[in-house]
Amino acid sequence: MSDRVSCTIEDGVADVRLTRPEKRNAIDLAMFDALIDAAEALGRDPAVRAVVLSGVGRSFCAGLDRAAFEDMLGKGDAGGGSFAAGALGRRVGHMTSVAQHAVTAWSALAVPVIAAVHGHALGGGLQLALGADIRIVAPDAELSVLEIRWGLIPDMTGSQVLPGLVGLDVAKDLTFSGRTVRGEEAVRLGLATRLSDTPRQDALALAREIAAKSPSAIRSAKELLNLAGRVSFEEGLLAEQRAQRRLIGGADQIEAITAFVEGRPPRWS
Repeated sequence: MSDRVSCTIEDGVADVRLTRPEKRNAIDLAMFDALIDAAEALGRDPAVRAVVLSGVGRSFCAGLDRAAFEDMLGKGDAGGGSFAAGALGRRVGHMTSVAQHAVTAWSALAVPVIAAVHGHALGGGLQLALGADIRIVAPDAELSVLEIRWGLIPDMTGSQVLPGLVGLDVAKDLTFSGRTVRGEEAVRLGLATRLSDTPRQDALALAREIAAKSPSAIRSAKELLNLAGRVSFEEGLLAEQRAQRRLIGGADQIEAITAFVEGRPPRWS
């Protein structure tokens, strides 16, 4: 796909990898663009039923490239240099910046996205992982809302997503202190979903399991779960009813029942 992100698709599972290992997959402007391009390409592919996002080398993603901070340091104006202009000055649609869209492009995918986190997930790298539906992390992985170290705030959706995962007080603790948590604490706090000594292998196994289920039911389930807490309870119940009516008697639902009765794996259209 690019020299920043690679993607292979097999049996409905997209294996997406950050491919800048010499920089611990640090994010530069080219990485922002590559992440967005990859997510949007997968969103257009109806054959994709689950996505695994991981990093090549020693880390998932160590956050912004050091050169970005050097660029900011060299600018006395409030603009923050060319990196800030490229990441924050450009808009995608009417709302998100390029930096934010590098995360929201993944959370907006209709299919489940699983982040496999090892090594470091720092600052923007952690926020990228938070854009996934599920995070499988290594016990020795290091995660941090690191922006405060650089006199910044999390601006890749982190300020809005983090409180919903860990609670407002914990989100403030992590953001104000910038402290590092390892895998076990990350799971306990809600930053991560589960621990694994082999996060990528387990993420791919889970993705294959998801891809074997009804594609339309999985997409509807993700849509409904993402509504929870964002709309009223009554609106959520109505959305649930509408989704179930669409599914009942549909090709995927008929195939799910038929395959179960016949004792064979389903064959999705």
